[in-house]
Amino acid sequence: MLTLKDCIELCDCDEEEIRAIAVHEHMPEILAVELAQYLEHSPDGVPTIRRFIIDDIKAAEARGDAEKVKQMRLALQHFVARHPEFANDAENTSI
Repeated sequence: MLTLKDCIELCDCDEEEIRAIAVHEHMPEILAVELAQYLEHSPDGVPTIRRFIIDDIKAAEARGDAEKVKQMRLALQHFVARHPEFANDAENTSI
């Protein structure tokens, strides 16, 4: 039997990105792992993950949730480290 941790380790996205997808899509993390893996390998999936993370940052800012903003910014940093082609896009986004 696979655990959530096992599934995350098998996924090409990191845990912060999976958590951002789960929050954005209002789904359990185990389902977010599956969606993350799909998005990571679909033509428009990587920009979609980026948008999810940025949306989560903006929502946390609107709620005044500084801890969640910090977590999501870290997720965005990890995302950009894995996908440097989106570095300028992330920097140019008003977050």
